[in-house]
Amino acid sequence: MKVTVKYFASIREAIGLGAEVRDTQASTLAGLRDELIALGGEHAESLARGKAVRLALDQVMVNESVALREGAEVAFFPPVTGG
Repeated sequence: MKVTVKYFASIREAIGLGAEVRDTQASTLAGLRDELIALGGEHAESLARGKAVRLALDQVMVNESVALREGAEVAFFPPVTGG
C-alpha cells in the first residue's frame, strides 16, 4: 500500500526530506517504522528503537500499534518541549 510519510524538526533535518510517498508492506505504524529503520543511514539513526519519537496518523497522535491503511499520512517527530 502507499502512504505519505512526513518528517518534522530534527528528524527532517537528519533525513533531508520533509515528506515522501512510500510503498509499505507494514500493517501497523510500528511495522512502518521498522521498515524505515531497515533502510539504514539517517533513517535508522533518526528513528532507532530507544529514541523518543512521536507519531501521528492523519494528524492525530497515536501509538505504534495503530493499523495503517492505504493513503494514510504518517508523521514522525521528536518530542517537543515548550516554556
